[in-house]
Amino acid sequence: MNKICMPAAEDVTFASPEFTILMPCLNEEETIGICISRALDFIQRAGILGEVLIADNGSTDNSIAIAKTAGARVVHVPEKGYGAAVMGGIAAARGRYIILGDADDSYDFSTLEPFVDKLRSGYSLVMGNRFSGRIMPGAMPFLHRYLGNPALSFIGRLFFNIPVGDFHSGLRGFSKEAIEKLDLTTTGMELSSEMIVKSSLNSLKIGEVPITLKPDGRSRPPHLKTWRDGWRHLKFLLMYSPKWLFFYPGLVLTVFGLVLSAALMSGPIQIARGLELDLNSFIAACLLTVVGTQLITYGLLARYYAAITGILPSTPATEQMIAWCKTDRLALLALGMFLVGGALFVASLVEWAEVDFGDLASPIVPRLVASGLALTIVGIQTGFAAFLFGILAIPTRRAAR
Repeated sequence: MNKICMPAAEDVTFASPEFTILMPCLNEEETIGICISRALDFIQRAGILGEVLIADNGSTDNSIAIAKTAGARVVHVPEKGYGAAVMGGIAAARGRYIILGDADDSYDFSTLEPFVDKLRSGYSLVMGNRFSGRIMPGAMPFLHRYLGNPALSFIGRLFFNIPVGDFHSGLRGFSKEAIEKLDLTTTGMELSSEMIVKSSLNSLKIGEVPITLKPDGRSRPPHLKTWRDGWRHLKFLLMYSPKWLFFYPGLVLTVFGLVLSAALMSGPIQIARGLELDLNSFIAACLLTVVGTQLITYGLLARYYAAITGILPSTPATEQMIAWCKTDRLALLALGMFLVGGALFVASLVEWAEVDFGDLASPIVPRLVASGLALTIVGIQTGFAAFLFGILAIPTRRAAR
């Protein structure tokens, strides 16, 4: 996993503030001054002890000079990427709470009272929700507003049961101590998803407040790349949910394959006039079953690995799976499937031998061959998976000694 490099913070004497308003920055000279000014005005008006911190990610324009002149503290983060800049800023922040926002003037830093109130009331992560607030004309591209953000947020809620309507909001507040304990590792835009997912997996209290998104004040294109960053978000969500990535699709394929093959075992089925399912459909059903069981095996292995390494927290179901998935037990199961599959294959050969290996009148024989081969393949892959479970458990057994 990637580890975020600790930034080299400037040696500035500063009383320990309650809040840090953190802005990652990469060439934001057109907007960073107004963002800092509004943030400092908010701190003064709200009567809180706070600071404005700029996490610079290698700006080559006048952003740093403008930020210092405007009254912000600047920390330099050498590792490239939005996530790296954010984590570098979190490490350097002096506040107990951090309010994170983009430095492109798309968010109003003068209206942060809802974040302050929720953080003080015990929430560890407070998300700004643009969809329950207001998105001004031209503030969000069409694909982001109606496809990317809603779809990825829906997937996040479905996979992890998180009551958050806007996973990718650039304005959010959180407890520094709580977020640092999550061991965030992504260096790109997908950090926004990682922060929410890991907060939920670690049972942190998560809340939302409506916010307004307005068109940013930059004349250059944004750093966000629609398809690249969208894929990185989706990839992260899938990798942290083995049951949705592997297990559920595998279960659907396996059940469908078994039901279809059972229905076709005795012979063809007439679906409609001129449409009949026969041996080819039976073979396809067997292949679906093989693929489905393979995906289920991947899901069990992935969840097993995630549990023993601490990537995902253990649950009662996970503990039962770990206790059951022992190499000896799975190897015996694999041997049983292999023997049954071999028996079906031998039975088909015996049946075929009775007609001197000529034409077969019964539709059962080719079906026995296909089902026997499928069961044999599943047995073989289960046997190898049994030893992979054992290999994954080796570090755990060593640690227990």
